[in-house]
Amino acid sequence: MSESVQPAAASAETESIVQSAIQEISHIATLPEVTMKIIKLVEDPESTAQDLNNVISNDPALGARILKVVNSAFYGLPGQIGSINRAIVLLGLNAVKNIAIAASLAKLFRGGKIAANFDARDLWSNAIASACATRLLAKKVELGLPDEAFLSGLIHDIGLMVEIQARRSQFVEVLQKLEENPELSLLDAETQVLGANHEQFGQGLCKLWKFPQNFQYVTGFHHRPQELAEGQRTLTGLVHVADVITKKLEIGFTAGTTQNEVDPALLKELGLTEDSLNEIAEQLPEAIEEAKAIFQMPG
Repeated sequence: MSESVQPAAASAETESIVQSAIQEISHIATLPEVTMKIIKLVEDPESTAQDLNNVISNDPALGARILKVVNSAFYGLPGQIGSINRAIVLLGLNAVKNIAIAASLAKLFRGGKIAANFDARDLWSNAIASACATRLLAKKVELGLPDEAFLSGLIHDIGLMVEIQARRSQFVEVLQKLEENPELSLLDAETQVLGANHEQFGQGLCKLWKFPQNFQYVTGFHHRPQELAEGQRTLTGLVHVADVITKKLEIGFTAGTTQNEVDPALLKELGLTEDSLNEIAEQLPEAIEEAKAIFQMPG
């Protein structure tokens, strides 16, 4: 078994910058309280399906959104699932938790046009596309966990939302830097202006929200999955590949993705080929339409 390698910690100054921004997020835009309760409950080994059902029953709108996902072509379950309890039995607590988070996230992507070259809706479009691509890739490599794969793609750039919500004027400055110097990467521009980048902000937010370690890796290492230990990088690697696919197809905000090709060593490790990436790219538009119908951006 390969030894767990912990990625190098950020400097104390960077950590302080990240913590300061994510604490502000909790006052500006955060996951609904019911979703936070669901996360806490599912992470508790003593919890039961009935406990989860009781929490979701107190939020009919969220319950309706979860049933919409469960009954969509996304899951292909037999017949119509009419109750949250039945959904939990069929999918499990963890899957229902991931669906609840995904269904709650669109609210965070409000903000509209923030600069001449940036609209928060483009970030949401890219998040949905990355989520669908990650899910298709997970299916291709027979990873299982379709809901976890989808959510990983959906949240991979959530660090940008931290910047938009808590450091908007500096985020606009980052965008200006990118426009003035096309050779500059988003990560470098963020570090120059903010003192930290969206991977660090995203990982910090996932820690604050007590997301599982896998999601912390995805948000913190999606541009460099090979820096993670071998046994920890499959999901992050798939999100990285999805990111490159959406960049090639120019779906939504893709300025953060510097690579136009996936490292052949990573492809091999994940059990993918260039042909399989082309296949995913062909399937993606239909998958995106399905997902957008379910996880639509609130008006």
